[in-house]
Parts: sequence; structure tokens; C-alpha cells
Amino acid sequence: MENSTQLANRFREVLLSGQWIANTNFKEKLSDVTWQQATRKIGSLNTIAALTFHINYYIAGVLNVLEGGALEIRDKYSFDAPPINSKEDWEKLLEQLINNAEQFANQLELLPNEKLDSAFVDEKYGNYRRNIEGMIEHSYYHLGQISLIKKMIVESEQG
Repeated sequence: MENSTQLANRFREVLLSGQWIANTNFKEKLSDVTWQQATRKIGSLNTIAALTFHINYYIAGVLNVLEGGALEIRDKYSFDAPPINSKEDWEKLLEQLINNAEQFANQLELLPNEKLDSAFVDEKYGNYRRNIEGMIEHSYYHLGQISLIKKMIVESEQG
């Protein structure tokens, strides 16, 4: 089983710096997305901006717990993204995502390994390890969606 440092590194791979599993990461995949592309709706799919907000929402919520706070996030609010109406709005969301991801990984590294198998906030939520692994898997799931949506948008812009 992975320790806290190994989990932090896996988290960094999908969000900040990895190339191993997906051959990309959130930071890289979103780096050249314009705010217009981020908010472009393709059929019934979520927008890139909505998916970015969604992942950041969970990272920020679990980060709060890792920092000693309460679990204040609720699934029903995880897509309640504020409107993105400008380059500045989009850059602010990206900055929040990257900053929260870096802080999350740093806090995870500080988590004592023995805490990984203890209850996360409440036993009904499972243990820390299950929640952190879930964050990583959830991030890869949405990274795949963002990659496909971005490809669809770029292809439609080319002709």
C-alpha cells in the first residue's frame, strides 16, 4: 500500500506535472485553453470550465479537512460554477485549481501514514486512503473528459 508521500506524488501527476498514465495533466491540458473554449458547450457535455470548477471544488473541500477544518462541501453544489465571462475569470479559476492542488499535495505529504487508514471525518465516508485514491481517480476521469472536449472544440475551430 502506498504511503502519504506516494499518494501525494500520484496526485501531483494527474493535476500538476505527470506524464505517466495519461501522458498529460490538468495544468498542461488547460494551459492553452482560452476562456471562450473553456465555456463552449458541446451538445449535452459539461464545459471545460464546469469540469475545472468541479475538480477544484472537491480539492478545496478535502484540502480544508487536511488542514484541520470541517468537511463543508456537498455534491449538489459541485457544479455551481460562477460564470466565466472573461480571460481574467478563466485565469482566476485556473490559478485556484493549481494553487489548491499544490497545497493539497503538500498537506498530503504531511499526513502521518497511520492516519491513512483512519476514518475520514465520519466512518460513513470511509478512510483517508479511500478518499485520496478517489480524488486521484476522479481527477483522471475528468481529465479524460476535458481532453476529449478540448479535442472536439479545436477540431471544430479548424474547419
